[in-house]
Order: sequence, then C-alpha cells, then structure tokens
Amino acid sequence: MRTALLQSSGHPGHVAENLKALDDAAARAAAAGAGLLVTSELFLTGYAIGDDLGRLAEPADGDAAGQVAETAARHGLAVAYGYPERAGDTVYNSVQLIGPDGTRLANYRKTHLYGCFEHDHFTPGEDTVVQAELNGLTVGLMICYDVEFPENVRAHALAGTDLLVVPTAQLHPYQFVAESVVPVRAFESQLYIAYVNRVGVEGEFEFVGLSTLAGPDGVARVRAGRDEELLLADVDPVLLAASREANPYLRDRRPRLYGSLV
Repeated sequence: MRTALLQSSGHPGHVAENLKALDDAAARAAAAGAGLLVTSELFLTGYAIGDDLGRLAEPADGDAAGQVAETAARHGLAVAYGYPERAGDTVYNSVQLIGPDGTRLANYRKTHLYGCFEHDHFTPGEDTVVQAELNGLTVGLMICYDVEFPENVRAHALAGTDLLVVPTAQLHPYQFVAESVVPVRAFESQLYIAYVNRVGVEGEFEFVGLSTLAGPDGVARVRAGRDEELLLADVDPVLLAASREANPYLRDRRPRLYGSLV
C-alpha cells in the first residue's frame, strides 16, 4: 500500500485552513496512487496553541471528523489525522483513522503524555493497541512519545500490526528518535512504522521534521528534511512476510522470564 506522509504544521489555531490543507494533500497523494495519508500530531488544530486546544477540541464524530470523511471519500484514500478529542469534560491527544469510503475505522488516545505542556492540557488514554484493517493490512495507531517505549511497539507486533501509524511532534534536540529509534523499533518488532512530524518553530517548541517510513529491515524507505513536504513510500506485505520469516525475534521470545517488567 502506497502511504503518503504529510510533514506539516499546518496553520496553528485555524481548523478550517488545516482542513483545506488536508484536502489538498489528499488530492496530491491520491493522484500519486496512495491508499493512506498520515498527518502530524494535532494537525487539525496546531500543537502549541495553549488553552485553544480545549476550545477547539471536538468529539471523534464531530464536524471536523465529518469533513475529513468527506475528503477521504472524495479522493478515495484513507486518512489518519491528529486532533484534540473532547469526550465530555475530558480532552485527549488523539489520532483517528478514516477509511477510503469515509467510514471511521479507529480512534486512538495518546497513552504516554510528554512534558508539562501535554500533562496540563490532556488526559492520557488507556488502550495501548488500537487497530483497523485497511487494504489487506492491519494498521495500528500510536502518537509520538508512545513509540519511544519498546513495550508499546512490541504489544502491536504481538497483536499482528503490519503498519504502525505514528503522528508526531518531535522536538529539537531529540532528532535521533526519528533518525535511529524509529527504524530500530520497526526492525525489532518486525513491522512498518509511518512516523510523521511537524516542522518549524511553534510557540516555545522547535519541531525537527525528519518524517520517515521505516521497514521491518530497519531501513528508512523515505526520509524528509526539515521543511514541509509530502512523502510517498510503499508498505510491501510480501517483504514484510519474508522479513518476519527470516527474523527470529518474536519466535525466540521467552515471556515467562519477563514478569519483572510489569
């Protein structure tokens, strides 16, 4: 499945403008044969917008979700987008996957919040593994800091995730996560990881870009620079199956030895 990575910070604080940018990216991605478009973390609203995160937060089935569904259906590709989700009085840092027919397939709430900013504005989610079937692949959802915990990614591997979608807001000076940690996670758990970052300066944060699609061989199929960019790379189920057959990590695990980890 050809996967498009939208490395962009969009227009912080302006949902309507971000929806337009998403529609434009979807059109370009679909024209290039993509079956899935992935945005950065909190793409819908912006990241460093303070209390506006709560004001702009919407339910998973809110108006913005409806507009993303229209975009997905109009262009015939799935869309995974980051947004602040409101559930009653609670706000989560979430990513939602919309199918190519506009159906809501899965919604994930970030389980590992990073830093004071996120803890001040969000409640952590409690479901580690959230998946959906898409074009013959099992797609899992995760957000930024979550992927830095090997237990998280391994849980997806054990649950059968083929492609792990990770909208992110990776900060300077931690670019080694995009450059090194993400490809290692893909290799050690034998899956693809689509890691899609924001760029530039936003409030007190500087985002490093470097979005990537890493394969189960630990190789980056594509790598962005530090500017806004739409990247395209393929998730190959044949290569994935061959890699899993050749790599013994999951087969050679001895879970009874790991009880002290929990």
